Amino acid sequence: MTAGSAPAWAADPAVTDVCTITDRSLEELSGLASSGDEWFAVNDSDNGQVEVQVLDRSCTVTRTITAPANPYDVEDLALAGDGTLWLADTGDNGKTRDTIALHTISPTGESALYRLTYPDGRHDAEALLLDRAGVPHVVTKEPIGSALVYRPVGPLNPGAPTPLEQVGRVSLRTTDTPGGPLESTVVTRLVTGGAMSHDGRVAALRTYTDAYLFPVPDGDLAKALQSDPVRVPLPNEPQGEAIAFDPDGTLLSASEFATAATTSTVRAVAGAATLAAPPAPTTTPPPTNGDDRGGDGKSGDGKSGDQAASGQGSDDGGPPLWPVIAGAAVVLGLVWLGVRRSRRRP
Repeated sequence: MTAGSAPAWAADPAVTDVCTITDRSLEELSGLASSGDEWFAVNDSDNGQVEVQVLDRSCTVTRTITAPANPYDVEDLALAGDGTLWLADTGDNGKTRDTIALHTISPTGESALYRLTYPDGRHDAEALLLDRAGVPHVVTKEPIGSALVYRPVGPLNPGAPTPLEQVGRVSLRTTDTPGGPLESTVVTRLVTGGAMSHDGRVAALRTYTDAYLFPVPDGDLAKALQSDPVRVPLPNEPQGEAIAFDPDGTLLSASEFATAATTSTVRAVAGAATLAAPPAPTTTPPPTNGDDRGGDGKSGDGKSGDQAASGQGSDDGGPPLWPVIAGAAVVLGLVWLGVRRSRRRP
């Protein structure tokens, strides 16, 4: 999706409450995955080891899966087709990390740690997507500008950091969906989590307030994230970061506990994966002789047809200043939110 673009169309399905999480081990719930019978959840604070809480469908924690590595800031969770859990240790509010990390835990309990390096400096990231081939994609959280999409340049190596390459970007406009940790519409476009449908044909990215569904018909996730998604509002989550798909295509979402709250509600959008099917094409009649378009395919205001249709571009050739100003304010707010969290070791 090009910079400044917006979803081509939006859906407004029912969002229903499923159950309430009361366990304080998930008060900073940041990642969620589903096998159908069980849910897997991670907190972005830790007790010096990797911890995955396993919940039944009544939101009760039934057991804890652990691994010996000491994470820095786990921000998302993915479940691979072979049952391996992938934890995105990618949070970096203060932009201080030289490497980020992915932790894996197999169904038999073996764990591994893979360190990764960005090609262009430090980023904060809270979304992890596994494509159909099992390749991890990290999507950054950018208060100013587009979210960036990275994937490893080759196989992951537990013995040395693996370089990442940028393979795309996702630009989301602000929305009027209520929710989020700050009184600013800019938080409605910050990417805070990701999920893939179990068949790998739909990718979801979420913000504090909305989910965006991208069809992935051919398995090319990087290409799919350049397309216009379907927006699904997830209103009134105080700090929504967790998102997952059930095997049947139901979309699940949840928030961290609010500052004054003691619980978090898991919510569901039934049949969400089917919403990502592209809309039927519309037929546009050819221009008549009286059309104000010139022979070069440009509209009368000098913009190309694509620019005019998408609303991109500006009279002075530059972007408006208000997103930059608002984004700077949000950066300060998000840094404050990061400071209030528990101490973590690099």
